[in-house]
Amino acid sequence: MSAPDGSPVGAERSIGQLFASATTELSALVHDEIALAKAQLKQDVKRGAVSGGAFTVAGAVLVFSLPMLNFALAYGIRTWSDWNLAICFLLSFAANVLVAVVLALVGVAFAKKAKRSQGPQKVAASVKETAGVLQNAKPHPRPELPQDREPVAIEAVARSSS
Repeated sequence: MSAPDGSPVGAERSIGQLFASATTELSALVHDEIALAKAQLKQDVKRGAVSGGAFTVAGAVLVFSLPMLNFALAYGIRTWSDWNLAICFLLSFAANVLVAVVLALVGVAFAKKAKRSQGPQKVAASVKETAGVLQNAKPHPRPELPQDREPVAIEAVARSSS
């Protein structure tokens, strides 16, 4: 069994070797995290595209079914009231305009909220803050072992791996 840098587990390593090993492992960890983020982003984009396509098809079906709804509404008003058919179609048109105005107002309200939210900027600021904290972080000091005593844990690992 050997350490990530190729040296045997029971061998004494210098501070430089330990630092190089830690740097290599940290670099590999960062690369793995980036690869994971890319994979998750790719999967999210794929799901979003499928979702967008489904909503587009649903919207197209709805748009093509609206004339049937208008005819049904106009003939329903005609049956219920015995008014002239032209007036019934005008009422059906007015109902469509009213629905469109309400939907436009809802859309404007959500657009204003989205403009004010600044979500991505908050995330970017948080990432920069975390990076600043990590750059200023210092490792905890470790107590030094007396020179006449060898570490027991290294001996135990060395014996168990042989």
